[in-house]
Amino acid sequence: MSEAAIPLCNARDLVNGGDAVPFDVVYLGQTCRAFAIRYKGQAHAYLNRCSHVAMEMDYQPNRFFDDTGDWLLCATHGAAYRPETGACAGGPCRGGLVKIELTEFDGVVHWHPRHPLQALAF
Repeated sequence: MSEAAIPLCNARDLVNGGDAVPFDVVYLGQTCRAFAIRYKGQAHAYLNRCSHVAMEMDYQPNRFFDDTGDWLLCATHGAAYRPETGACAGGPCRGGLVKIELTEFDGVVHWHPRHPLQALAF
């Protein structure tokens, strides 16, 4: 497995409090959806898996923010997470979201596979 940065999207594709950019990762041997968002100018990414019950969180495709753009919400359980850390902020959480390391340079957002995350091989 390579731990080199993997291009994810153009930086302009992530808008503060806007739609997420989805991508697939291998987490603990399973293929999982992940998502990248922008909050207060910074790009962040997490597994699309609620910590309450391991199911995808978006209420519409690629929509995770509440109406204020300040919280990431699980559409099924109402758990709220802090966009900058993935920490549980309220509702039925069992810990925080699994964070995925991102970097942004030359107008491109990259993600970094680290154990237990792996890139999908095509």
